[in-house]
Amino acid sequence: MQRRNITSGAPWEDLVGYSRAVRVGPMVFVSGTTAATEKGIIGIGNPYEQTMQALKTIEAALVKAGATLSDVVRTRIYVTDIAHWEEVGRAHAEFFRDIRPACTMVEVSKLIMAELLVEIEADAYLGRP
Repeated sequence: MQRRNITSGAPWEDLVGYSRAVRVGPMVFVSGTTAATEKGIIGIGNPYEQTMQALKTIEAALVKAGATLSDVVRTRIYVTDIAHWEEVGRAHAEFFRDIRPACTMVEVSKLIMAELLVEIEADAYLGRP
């Protein structure tokens, strides 16, 4: 199967040695994605806004890989404070309410920058029955 690496152009992709997403056959794997952008962190102190930004970045990576949000079969959400689950979940539902991928949300002690509250991974399947 052919492998295709998708970049977002973020400088840390080269620094760390990863791709925003990787497509292999009918599968697309989107890396852990936060609200960090080339313009800075979106929604500092606001888990809902950070989740929305992370999901917008994931959606853009999926499109570059030839996929859509409807192809997402699993998401993994990492939060630094599980007390924010409703705000994070509300944002997730705005993107996935009708798609309803398998989803996991767990609390972690910290993310790569102290201002980041949420990180999300997504897996998509483009195979057709």
